[in-house]
Amino acid sequence: MDAIDLKIIELLKRNGRMTSSDIGKDIHLSVPSVTERIRKLEEKGVIEKFTVRLNREAAGQRLLAFISVILERPEHIAGFKKQVLRESSVLECHHLAGDYDYLVKIGVPDMPALEQFISDIKQWPGVVKTKTTIVLSTVKEE
Repeated sequence: MDAIDLKIIELLKRNGRMTSSDIGKDIHLSVPSVTERIRKLEEKGVIEKFTVRLNREAAGQRLLAFISVILERPEHIAGFKKQVLRESSVLECHHLAGDYDYLVKIGVPDMPALEQFISDIKQWPGVVKTKTTIVLSTVKEE
């Protein structure tokens, strides 16, 4: 990757629907050159997919929270992962080093929905402890 590839990535991070023509105008490259560079970035796995970023509030997920989870034993990992993938409220899930095993980011409509999710996750097989942190505001999110 060179400086041009990095500029293309930065432009696409800001607007994934930006056309090769618009990118080319911005960085002074032809459309075929931009298209080829994007194709190579996809082939190398640098760009995994193009996606939509939702406005959580407009989508009804006004409350954002992080739930740290400790599992009882490693045997519960596979079931935990399957449960996470089923839950539409889960936005992200990260396996951690440290005191907790997983960090789950969720978006829910309101406090009762958060309370229900916390009650539910505590019933998942192998979950022995959770700690919930509610987000007041977000400074940066990509």
